[in-house]
Amino acid sequence: MPKDIPQVIYGQQEDYKHLYYSDPMAALKVPVTIMPGYGELEQGTALALNGSAAGQIGKVFPYDPDAAPDGTVFRPGVAYLVSNTGVADSFCYVTIDDSYKFEVGDDIYIEDDTTAAENKGAITAIDRTTYTHMAKITFTTVIGGTAYTTARFAYIAVEGYTTCVGILEKSVDAGTGVNAKGALAAMILGNCVLYNGMLTNVDAAALTDISGAEYGQYIYIR
Repeated sequence: MPKDIPQVIYGQQEDYKHLYYSDPMAALKVPVTIMPGYGELEQGTALALNGSAAGQIGKVFPYDPDAAPDGTVFRPGVAYLVSNTGVADSFCYVTIDDSYKFEVGDDIYIEDDTTAAENKGAITAIDRTTYTHMAKITFTTVIGGTAYTTARFAYIAVEGYTTCVGILEKSVDAGTGVNAKGALAAMILGNCVLYNGMLTNVDAAALTDISGAEYGQYIYIR
């Protein structure tokens, strides 16, 4: 929807950046479906594969950098908690919009900057009606004796979030909130040289996952 008041928005046009140093036609790439709820994703975003047993299995979503959460790292692939968990809860609360990143059947992990990630099994229910400001996500396995807190940047993410499987070739909009529908896109697998500065969410662990190597301003993916 266009803006409803005269204004100037400073910035630059998306996708005018040059992602490839090598010939794009030579790159190995595959069509993928991006899970809904993750909003606008820029070309060059590292992607992960939903490794759930059900839910949105086989779809991709933004990879989460391999670093302890501290509130400063861009993490589009996760949903931060909006309240602390109990020590034996089988549920947590996220924003309404973030709840659309998940579907009943998705397997999820919970983590914060102090407590190691725990596999919580499959989501069994998503309640977006009880509260207007947050959604309750109920999962299979109870919290393992230690609460996860907002002060420690606790979040949940879909299984597979720490493994990069490829690079998004073109910017897409997967939608947010109730209007989130996902997106169709192409994912780069290899046989290319990309500009390092054009990549988003790519860390050393992601490069290892996709057999990539850094050469100054370039990233070579085998």
